[in-house]
Amino acid sequence: MHQSDTIFRTICLAGAMLALLLTAGILIQLCIHSSEAWQHFGISFLWSSEWDPGMDAYGALPHILGTLLTTGLALLLSIPLAFAVALLLTEAPDWLNRPLSQCVDLLAAIPSVIYGMWGLFVLVPLMQNHVQPFLNKTLGLANLPGGSWLLGEDGYSSGFGFLTAGVILALMVLPYMSAVMRDVFRMTPPMLRESAYGLGCTRLEVTRDVVARYGIRGIISGIFIGMGRALGETMAVLFVIGNLMESPAGLFSCGTTIAATLANNFAEATGLQQSALFALGLILLLMSFGMQILTRYYLTRTGARRGENN
Repeated sequence: MHQSDTIFRTICLAGAMLALLLTAGILIQLCIHSSEAWQHFGISFLWSSEWDPGMDAYGALPHILGTLLTTGLALLLSIPLAFAVALLLTEAPDWLNRPLSQCVDLLAAIPSVIYGMWGLFVLVPLMQNHVQPFLNKTLGLANLPGGSWLLGEDGYSSGFGFLTAGVILALMVLPYMSAVMRDVFRMTPPMLRESAYGLGCTRLEVTRDVVARYGIRGIISGIFIGMGRALGETMAVLFVIGNLMESPAGLFSCGTTIAATLANNFAEATGLQQSALFALGLILLLMSFGMQILTRYYLTRTGARRGENN
């Protein structure tokens, strides 16, 4: 092996080991600083809904449910849009493709606090005055079975809440997901497309059965990138979710997420409350790791059906 190759391999190995050490260090520090909360509350900390600093009583359930709900809404809204945007950028002619691609890339560079300010002054009034009344009164979703649970007891409220947070998160993760999917679609060999068209396949069939299957790993990676940002997003959610330490009572209800709770309370927290916040951070990190493990497991189990080598 050439000396330059050895040096390059050593540098790459050192970078990989540094990433692993940093991850392990973060995990260890979170475990150490959250140990007081785990010793005091035990495993019941995970399903307790109480959050009362005056009584030193803390529970993680509202924050976990709020994080999962906003992330799920963001993915539900953004995945079809990201797929459509990526296809448009792939199939569009150069005079349209280049400016649109640059616009998508620029959207990813907007700071999250700007999204939050836009959500507070534009999206919240829009949700309050138009979207929530439309869903509740015009469509009558509250009168359907389970509608009161879906929208909340009041039907609609002030415009703040989980649905608004999910919409703004979907807008934030859309550029990341669509950019990754665009690059994956462009990697599909032209011969595969032409062969499918030669067999009489429609554009939809080529996209579904050839392009999507060929780039499934990249597509799932793009979704995972968007999910990772949605899980840990702080400032944009902080502006529009309402910041109530309560479990979700509907899409229109106010609540909180783990990241929003950390941003709201960490600066002045001491003692047991600070340890509880570290415990929330540990839970958020483990949630991210768990979803990544499930994604890898899914890709491994379904690899044979896609014709991948083990």
